[in-house]
Order: sequence, then structure tokens, then C-alpha cells
Amino acid sequence: MKQFDKWNEVKKSTDSVTFHYKIKPREVFWFKIGQNIGHEEFGKGKEFVRPVIVIRQLTSDLFVGVPTTTSKKQDNDYFHNINYLNKKKEEVHSVAMLLQMKTFSKKRLLSKMGTISKDEFDVIVEKLKQVIDPTHKPSL
Repeated sequence: MKQFDKWNEVKKSTDSVTFHYKIKPREVFWFKIGQNIGHEEFGKGKEFVRPVIVIRQLTSDLFVGVPTTTSKKQDNDYFHNINYLNKKKEEVHSVAMLLQMKTFSKKRLLSKMGTISKDEFDVIVEKLKQVIDPTHKPSL
């Protein structure tokens, strides 16, 4: 069952956050993604969290990000399997959900999980270009 009322309470407290993390492309953060509608990806647990890859910072508050999942998905135009090291230098296996790319506020960020490699990031960016423009020819 959808928990919109609980998410609304978390959202109110999240909106009042006044600090901002410094973020860089390739970083993966725990992120309050929320309770969403239909097939939009949503967060889990009491704070509705999910890991998100930072793609590009747009303003002092907004960035483009891609949510991730640990659910196994076929590596294709809409999903990309990744591995990265977390803060404890342990390998994390995850899947970037490219079809769920969106703009997020940095107020939703909780803590840094790790950083994906430049090579993995380059593949993700090329796949995102293809999601946005199906006529795009990959440069990799």
C-alpha cells in the first residue's frame, strides 16, 4: 500500500533542511526519493531512501541523478549494471535505472555511499544520451 501521508511528513522535514552537500558527478548518495506514483521509482524504509548517482549539478541546489536498485535487471538501454567501492572499500553491485533519471534537490541527500569509476560513468552518460535522443550515435 502506498504511504503518501507518511512520505508527506518526511517531505516537510526534508524541505526545511538548510545545509547543502558538496557533490560531484559519479558520486552515489543515500537519498530521500519519496513515495511516488505509478511506476516511478520510490524509496524504502521510514525515510523513503534509495541510492542515487549524481550525473550533473545544475544549480547550487539542483542536480540530475539516476536512482539505483539492487534488483537484478538485464543490462540494456534502460538499465546499466555497475560495481563501485563504498566508503569501507567494499564492492557494491547495483543497477542504474536510466529510465528514472530526473532533477533532484540536494536537500534530499543523506550521506555519501561511494563513487563509481570514470569508465562506468562514461557508459552511463552515453546510455542516457540514447534515452533522451534515440538517434544519438554512441561515442564509446
